[in-house]
Amino acid sequence: MSDRPDLTPPEPEQPSASDVLGAALGGAARRAGLDPADGKSTGRVVWAAIGGVRGILESVLPGLVFVVAWTLTYDPATKDANLPLSLGLSVGLAVVFTAVRLIQRQSAAAAIGGLVATGVAAALSLLTGRGEDNFIPGFITNIAYGSALLISAVIGWSLIGLAVGFLMGEGTAWRRDKRKRRVFFWLAIVWAGLFAARLIVQVPLYFAGDVTALGTLKLIMGLPLFAPLIAVTWLVVRALYPRAAKPSEAASE
Repeated sequence: MSDRPDLTPPEPEQPSASDVLGAALGGAARRAGLDPADGKSTGRVVWAAIGGVRGILESVLPGLVFVVAWTLTYDPATKDANLPLSLGLSVGLAVVFTAVRLIQRQSAAAAIGGLVATGVAAALSLLTGRGEDNFIPGFITNIAYGSALLISAVIGWSLIGLAVGFLMGEGTAWRRDKRKRRVFFWLAIVWAGLFAARLIVQVPLYFAGDVTALGTLKLIMGLPLFAPLIAVTWLVVRALYPRAAKPSEAASE
């Protein structure tokens, strides 16, 4: 039997599912400008998260044009409107936004995602001939996001916590801190509540076939609620992870 030491290098440790998920969520948050370690002001963070003026236009205009076109062409006698025109204008705007980004060689991921979502919704609505079916993909998205956030909070693996843990370089160590676990639990619950509120308000309008009210409330419950919640989340996370004083600041104290 040989006494020579085993020089075989140890196999690298495989990342856990929580590490992979945290890295994915954290990476997405960082690309959106949501990195608590950057020291940006809350206003700048929210502005970056919504994509600035262009992001607002890309997010709001297609839906707004659909609602306006539907309302202007709506015939109370037949209780119908010019669906192809309304959808065509909406999808056309999404195509223009995506094309402009591609021509300018800018990141078009968000615009392409919006174009795909708009196109799928329009195709479904044209297939059924019902304007309200244009909002079904949005319902599915809200159900998926809300359920994921709610379940993650209940089982103690808040998706907010996983993302922040990756951004702050502590992985899942936050789960050993009762205060952080409690805060990330409630942040996930609040975000899940936003998606649930959209469904509670909008689904009854869908079954009532009130396309104008449904489209209007979708816009109102979009960025106007998303932006403040981003700000609140940012402020709470920054309070959990106060920045260390710079050497020059420490020396002056």
